[in-house]
Order: sequence, then structure tokens, then C-alpha cells
Amino acid sequence: MPVPLSVLDLSPVPAGSTVADALRDTLDLARSAERAGYARFWLAEHHLNPGVAGASPAVLMGAVAAATTTIRVGSGAVQTGHRTPLSVVEDFGTLDGLHPGRIDLGLGRSGGPRPPAREPDGRGDRVVDGVLIPAPVSLAALATSPRFRATTVALRQPGAQAPPYEEFLDAVEGLIAGTWAPGGVQVRAVPGEGAGLQTWVLGSSGGESAVLAGRRGLPFAANYHVSPVTVLDAVAAYREAFRPSDRLDRPHVMVSADVVVGTDDAHAARIAAGFAPWVHSIRTGVGAIPYPRPEDAEALPADPALVTDRVATRLVGGPATVADGLERLRAVTGADELLLTTITHRRADRVASQELLAREWATRA
Repeated sequence: MPVPLSVLDLSPVPAGSTVADALRDTLDLARSAERAGYARFWLAEHHLNPGVAGASPAVLMGAVAAATTTIRVGSGAVQTGHRTPLSVVEDFGTLDGLHPGRIDLGLGRSGGPRPPAREPDGRGDRVVDGVLIPAPVSLAALATSPRFRATTVALRQPGAQAPPYEEFLDAVEGLIAGTWAPGGVQVRAVPGEGAGLQTWVLGSSGGESAVLAGRRGLPFAANYHVSPVTVLDAVAAYREAFRPSDRLDRPHVMVSADVVVGTDDAHAARIAAGFAPWVHSIRTGVGAIPYPRPEDAEALPADPALVTDRVATRLVGGPATVADGLERLRAVTGADELLLTTITHRRADRVASQELLAREWATRA
């Protein structure tokens, strides 16, 4: 039986539109996802990007939860590097109080101390049982870009240092459970303590996030759409580190993917245009540009050395083509759920993509 499908939305700003348009598009997409039977609707967190309006997951989650009735709503992911555990627990505790039983707290270590950017290791593309694991791409220019440094300055209080990720998770879990006592003094998060949140850890590699999620018996979301090079490493590290908990008795993995579904393969290719220059803008450190119109895409820069891994691993086609690709991804990663991101210039194409895929997926049950 096919695994559940969920949605991750960045609230992209289409060229010629406004931030307000993008946020309204997100609400429309969430209502569509609920009608189509998707399990979750998650909101991403990105900052200082002209082409992305999703900067405050908790705020937008409240609007999405209010506009829907049954679908789970979550963060994918809260950037813990410039937040405090208490602020996160209070925000999500408030959401749980207003929409009990529907809120997912997805945590990522973005914004905290970063390891040095890795250079490509010489490996080429691999195909594992029909799933492309592309050659590594150098992102050193992104990590050292002025905009990246400016974002860090803008998000963090002067002189503040992000705590180690494990300490952050300790505090979040302790505040929710009512057991956190810094310096021997118990503090109570109101709202937040006792909240019925489902806590997830997100990760792009086989590093700290995957290992911590496994050791704590938390569900783990691995990013094929962000880092297709390392998705298998991330899943393997999580499973190897997994210890049963009161939440899970076995590993539980959700894997993300970029998808665009059209009425057929040719139609999907037309509406998917614009992705390469959009990725190029992100990876050159400029920040995501407003998502291009298909007819403008070819005139915009898109260095293959920077974008090929993302473009080649995006699943684009008619419903059967994309569903086949997702089934291969599920088989190779052993995913228990799939988390899908769809970005096109027209909102109507994004809604139709969700609906077409949901119908095809249901026929495979």
C-alpha cells in the first residue's frame, strides 16, 4: 500500500506577484491538500529571500490550521540556531491549544554553528535501484556569501551564541514534559507544557541531526529535495542510531522530494520551467528570486555546476511518471511517508499538481 503523502510549502513569490499573493496561495494550497487527502501540510522557514514569503512558520501555521479542519499542520523546520527553546515551545503550545491534535513541531539545526563547507569528493552520479544520487556540488560560495553573513547578523541577538543542538532538544522536550529545571529551578512553559505536539527532527546528512533523532526515538525527516547527495547517508545514520522510545518502537522516516505533475509529461515540463534559475539564485548567495514565468526561464542564468543535482532529481511528468518515481524513492530509502514540494509560477498549476498526484496515488492503494 502506498505510504502517506504530505506537502512542504515555502510560500514562493511568483514573478509579478506580491508577498500577500504568495501567502494567500499557501492557504489555497493547504485547503486543496486537505481535500485531496494529504496527511500533513508543513511550512518552511527562510529569511531575506525576495522570492520566498515563508519566514515565520508558527504564524503561518496558525493561519493554515484555521483555514483547514483535519490535516496536520507543521514546521519544516524551525531554525533553532536563532531561537530559544522556550520561545519555540510557547509558540507551538499556543498552536496546540487552538488546534489540538493537529500540530507537528519540526526542528532543524539551521542558524546554529555550521561545519566547514565540504568540497566535492570526486564521486560521480549514481543510480540506486532507479533513484538518482547525484554527484556532490560545491556550495562553498554560498556559505561565504555576504548575504549569508548578513542573514546571521539580522537573526541573532548581538553576542548571542546558539546552544549545542542536543541541549536545545533537551530543553524543548523538558519544557513540553514539565521536567526542565535549569540551575535546579523548575520552570513551566505556559502555554506549552503538556502540549500534544508531534516532534520531528529534520536533517540533510548522516550527521548530528540524524543521530540525535535516532538516539531519542523521534521521527526523522530526510531531505532528498535539498540534499539528494546525502539522503541515503542520513537515513542510514538515523536507523543505525535508533533506540525505541515511548513515542516510537521502530524507526519512522519521512523523505522529501521536489515534484511537478502535469496532465502529461510534456505539459509538466512546460509548467516546471523556471526551477533552474531559481535554484541558481539561491546557491550563488543572492537569495531566491521571485519564481520566474516559464517563458522567461531560458533567458536567466542557471549554471549547471550549481543546479544540476537539484534539477535532475526533481520528479516532473504526468501522474503515472511522478508516482513511479516516488515509489522508487520510497523503496530505496524505506520511507514511511513522503513529503512533497511543488513550485511553479502559477498557483493553479500547483493545486492541479497536488490533485493529479493524489488521485494517481490513491489508485495504487
